[in-house]
Amino acid sequence: MSTRYLRIVTSGMIAAATIGATTIKPIALVNSVNLPLQPNSAFAQDIDEQTNIRVYQRASPAVVSIDAGDGTGSGSIISRDGLILTNAHVVEGSRTVDVVLADGRKFRGEVVGFGGNGLDLGIVKIPAQNNLPTITFARNSVQVGQRAFAIGNPFGRFQGTFTTGIVSRIDKERGLIQTDAAINPGNSGGPLLNSQGELIGVNTAIFSSNANGGNIGIGFAIAIDKVQPFLAAVRQGRASRTAQRQGPVPGNIPPKQLAFNGSTIAGRLDRGSHILPVDNSFFDLYAFQGKSGQQIQIDMTSWEIDSYLILLAPDGRELAQDDDSGGGSNSRIIVTLSTDGTYLLMANSYQPGQAGTYRLRAETTVTSTGNSSR
Repeated sequence: MSTRYLRIVTSGMIAAATIGATTIKPIALVNSVNLPLQPNSAFAQDIDEQTNIRVYQRASPAVVSIDAGDGTGSGSIISRDGLILTNAHVVEGSRTVDVVLADGRKFRGEVVGFGGNGLDLGIVKIPAQNNLPTITFARNSVQVGQRAFAIGNPFGRFQGTFTTGIVSRIDKERGLIQTDAAINPGNSGGPLLNSQGELIGVNTAIFSSNANGGNIGIGFAIAIDKVQPFLAAVRQGRASRTAQRQGPVPGNIPPKQLAFNGSTIAGRLDRGSHILPVDNSFFDLYAFQGKSGQQIQIDMTSWEIDSYLILLAPDGRELAQDDDSGGGSNSRIIVTLSTDGTYLLMANSYQPGQAGTYRLRAETTVTSTGNSSR
């Protein structure tokens, strides 16, 4: 099975496009008059700033804050008559929600549809409107490395917050975009934008290694390819009126300690495990203290689920992931640790809603002397 990236949960995401030809002509012009390199760098920085400002000015009027009573999130106005695209987990359990526009206007919106098969999308309708600002949908494909932008209401207190990053990974099979743009609780449902201010995804999840749920640079958005069929179902009256989601999300259950060179750990993934709102798959989270230069091997085996392992470095960076290297549907990671600190391991089921038992074994194959060559 092909490599896929970490799938996680709680708030939001990002994506963007490279600056393109607009940077090439000005830089060539500066070079042609033989100005020193430093002014060139400053000029490029000005162009980046201009791109940021343009994206925010184009998109922010159509980004709203959503208050569902027991939680807050964000959304994008997608039609002038008041359709708002957001996450299912933002509005599930509510028939109506409070919507605050970027200009401060407040409306009562009706929750009118949810994504099927656990797709974390929802639609809110503001009645009696015909001239609201809207988000433009991107038509060009998203590329890893292109710039990404997010607008939302982190922690329900900072409406209109703008963050930037890049597209870190694309999972075409599951229709997800991974980004390092800062996303926090409350950004859920907000737009992931390209450098033209166009929607490329709906921020839906972050991975957090602490109880506060803060961003560590791993966020996810539902790609536009998944959004369009859902919107077609909404407009045709085929969308579900109830959310098909349940279970705890990452951050609500503390990680278990992973011991090396000891007994095999027996575990079970089910609805009592972490659940990823992105696709309703289950995972258990483990933590261990690693040292730079250690080589480790971790095996996850099961006869009941398609196992999947994801290893995160202390800075939140994805260090390794594997699906079937252990043979059959078993997973195996062999990697040399890059730094001292607390590492996190996700023991995941590859398929949504797949429950069953598994066995986990971790071994240290090489121990560092403390002097890493990296």
